[in-house]
Amino acid sequence: MREDGRIDYIEFPGADLPATKGFYAQAFGWTFTDYGPAYAAFDNAGVDGGFNADPGDRAAAPLVILFATDLEAMEARARAAGGTISRPIFSFPGGRRFHFRDPGGNELAVFSEG
Repeated sequence: MREDGRIDYIEFPGADLPATKGFYAQAFGWTFTDYGPAYAAFDNAGVDGGFNADPGDRAAAPLVILFATDLEAMEARARAAGGTISRPIFSFPGGRRFHFRDPGGNELAVFSEG
């Protein structure tokens, strides 16, 4: 069961998606679900996640994604706690999310289904 504020997904940059998938499949036995030519979700890793190869959309570093049932409320909580919104709420296949930076400069995202 998904809970608000819990780590739900990790997204890694993956500029060379075929090579990245091949490495993790061979080294660790991960399997993949492709979502177009620039994104692949991975399975069998202990946590859900994916590789983003889109040069205009991928983060520079691994992106930890938290879950929220009420995305707008969670965005307000992040702001009120001192976070800086680095990417306002947007839609993507599978849901909506926003990105924020914590006071230490770490970028994370919060995701909501639908």
